[in-house]
Amino acid sequence: MEYSQPSEIVKDLNFGVDAKDKIMQGVDKLAKAVKSTLGASGKCVIYEDTFGRPLVTKDGVTVADSVVLYDPVENIGATLIKEASKNTVKEAGDGTTTAIVLAESLLKTAIEPEYKDISIRDIKSGIQSGYDKVMDYIKDNTTPVTGDTLNHVSVISCNNDKELGELIAGTYDKVGKDGVVLMEESETNITYSDIVEGIQISSKLTSPHFVTNKDRQLCELDNPYVLIVASEIPSVRKIQIILEHVIKANRSLLIVASVSTQVKSALLMNKVKGNIKVNIVDTPGFGAGKRDTIEDLALLTGAKVIDEELGDDLDLIRPDCLGEVVKSVTDNRTTVLTTGLLQEEVSNRIKEIEKKLTETKDPFFKKKFQERLAMLSGSVGVIKVGADSKVELKEKKDRVEDAIYAVKAALQEGIVPGGGIALLNAADNMNPKNFGEEILMKAIKSPFFTIMSNASIEEYDIPTKKGQGYDVTTGEIVDMVDSGIVDPALVTKTALKNAVSVAKTIISADCIISNIRLDNASS
Repeated sequence: MEYSQPSEIVKDLNFGVDAKDKIMQGVDKLAKAVKSTLGASGKCVIYEDTFGRPLVTKDGVTVADSVVLYDPVENIGATLIKEASKNTVKEAGDGTTTAIVLAESLLKTAIEPEYKDISIRDIKSGIQSGYDKVMDYIKDNTTPVTGDTLNHVSVISCNNDKELGELIAGTYDKVGKDGVVLMEESETNITYSDIVEGIQISSKLTSPHFVTNKDRQLCELDNPYVLIVASEIPSVRKIQIILEHVIKANRSLLIVASVSTQVKSALLMNKVKGNIKVNIVDTPGFGAGKRDTIEDLALLTGAKVIDEELGDDLDLIRPDCLGEVVKSVTDNRTTVLTTGLLQEEVSNRIKEIEKKLTETKDPFFKKKFQERLAMLSGSVGVIKVGADSKVELKEKKDRVEDAIYAVKAALQEGIVPGGGIALLNAADNMNPKNFGEEILMKAIKSPFFTIMSNASIEEYDIPTKKGQGYDVTTGEIVDMVDSGIVDPALVTKTALKNAVSVAKTIISADCIISNIRLDNASS
C-alpha cells in the first residue's frame, strides 16, 4: 500500500523535565558564546556568515544571531533568549549581552534542586515582585549625565577604544541633547564625524520590506523627493503622476502619509522588482499639534502639504508639491532627515514658536512648542566609519553603533555604576520575601561574576559598599561612577525587563513541540 506525502510537517513532542533539559542545553550553548564578550576584558567571537566568510565581532546580538543549533528543541531555547537580546537592542540600542546573561542565570537558578518543590506560579509571581523592587532601586540610584560621564559611556561602549569613544561623545556634544547621530561607511580608511542640518520625526518603518540595509534594519534613501499628504491616499491612481515623475528622474521617494493596504502592497511590489526606490512612513504627531508638526516638516523639506480637509483635491497632486532632502533614514522607532542648510523661513518659524512659548502658560502647549523647536533647530551628526579591511570595518561599525545608542540612552535617563555593580547593589539591598525574589536576587549578580571571569580575576572580594566595584583593567576596587565605569540606566533596566519576560515564559513551559529534521524523520 502506498501512502501520500503528509500535507503537514511531522512534529516531535517533549514533555516536563526532558523538555526543559533540552531547552536549557540550547540556552547554555548560546549564552556561553555570547557572554564571553561581556565587559572591558570581553573576548571577540569569530563566526561564519551564510556564505562561509569569517567575520569578527564583540557585539552580543550579532553573535546570538549567528547561532542556529541543529537540535530543534535546543534551537527553540536559543531562539527564545535571542528574543531578550533583540528586544533590548530595539528599545535601548545596547545591553544585548547583559540580557542574555541575566536570562540564562534566571533559568539556571530557577531549576536548582532547592526550588524543585515550589510551584511555578509562586516562582513567577515572586520574580515579578522582585523585578519591581529592583527597577525602583535603579530608578532611585540613577545619576544625570555630565560632559565627562558622556565620554566614559561612549568609550566603554566602544570596548574601551578611547579615540573612537571620544569622537562619538564629541559629536553628541556638538549636536546637543535634541540632535541625532547616525553612522555611515567612510569612503576612506579614516573614521571621522561630520555635522549637517537635519531633523528626527517619530515616524517608523511601516513594513520590514522597505528595508534597504538588512544588517542594521534600516531604510536609507539618498536625495529622495518628499511627498506629504495629511489625509489618506486611497489608491495608486492618486499618486500616479508623482510615481512616473520620480521614476523618470531616477530618484527615490519618501511618502509621509497614511496609505491604504492597496497602495502599500503596490509600492512594495514595485520596490522589490526594482522599479522604484520608495519608503512610506506615517505623518508624525497626533491630536491638536499634528497639523503644526506637518507644516514644520513641509517647511524643512520644501514640500507642499496636501490635505483634503482643507479642500485639496488628491486627484491634483503634481510634482510641484514635492519637497526633497539630502538623505532619509528610517528604523523601527524614528525617521531622520538630513535637510541641508536652514533656510530663512525656518529661522523665522523658530522665532515665532519661541515667542508663543514665552507667552503661553498651558503645560500641554509648552511641551508641544518645545518639541517643535527641537525638531526645527536640530542637527545631525554623522560618524563616517573607515577601516583597512571589510572584517575590521564590520567589527568597528558594530562598536560605533553600540556606542551611539548607549550615549543616547544615557542622555535620556541618566547612568548607573557599570561593571554589573548596579544590579549587584540592588540584590544586596533586596530583602527577599519569597522564593521567586530570592531567585531573582541570585540571578542579577551574574553580570558582575561574568565580567570578573572574562577578566580572568579568580580571587576577589565581592564589593559591599554602594557604587564600588572592580576596575578589571587594574584589578582594584574603585568608585565606579568617579572612575568613569558606568552604564546607561535605560540599558540596564531594559536588559533586565526582557530577561525576566523570557525567563518566565520558559519556566512555565511543560511541552515543547518541534519540527522533526528531515534526516531524522525515518528513524
